[in-house]
Amino acid sequence: MKIGIIGAGFIARAVTAVAMKSGHQVMVSNSRGPETLFSLTGSTGCKAGTPAEAAAFGDLVVVAIPLKAYQAIPEAELVGKIVLDANNYYPDRDGHISELDRNELTSSELLARHLPKSNIVKAFNAIAAGDIEKDGRPAGAPDRRALPIASDDAAAKRIVSVFFEELGFDIVDAGPLKEGYRFQPDTPAYCVPLDGFALRAALNAVSRESA
Repeated sequence: MKIGIIGAGFIARAVTAVAMKSGHQVMVSNSRGPETLFSLTGSTGCKAGTPAEAAAFGDLVVVAIPLKAYQAIPEAELVGKIVLDANNYYPDRDGHISELDRNELTSSELLARHLPKSNIVKAFNAIAAGDIEKDGRPAGAPDRRALPIASDDAAAKRIVSVFFEELGFDIVDAGPLKEGYRFQPDTPAYCVPLDGFALRAALNAVSRESA
């Protein structure tokens, strides 16, 4: 499968490494241009491109950039595609976004509004970059970690679940995008290694008022 990645920070680099090891083709991009990614292409063998090129390249496209830049994500190239949203909202970094501050919608719903013709799956936002590379385990391993996802599209969730299985993780479906608050920063499921049973309990422990 072809994986396009918009962003070239720690999460993007970790996803690149594990996806390449699992036999996928990867194109990484950033806002500064593909020539700035030579160290990553040289160390992993991935391709480099512009955000629009990475969006067009991928069967799955991972968005791993600061949330404040979400409006710069190309739209036309992502029509009909599955977009994995690894973003989190940090007001100190992103500035205050009033709709998020008022809990009127989640960060992934904000991205979905920007990309109305794409299938958004909230994923990779509740695991540290280093853990993406070291915590994958074979299916059935007693210490296999589970990761949460959320999406309004059932077919997209099935495809993303298969991808995560290949990377060595179980999946817990948290529901539609509006339930993404259950694994945003400062919740019990955020960046904590948990198996499927414990992750479900952590997700269920969060209410909209407490998030």
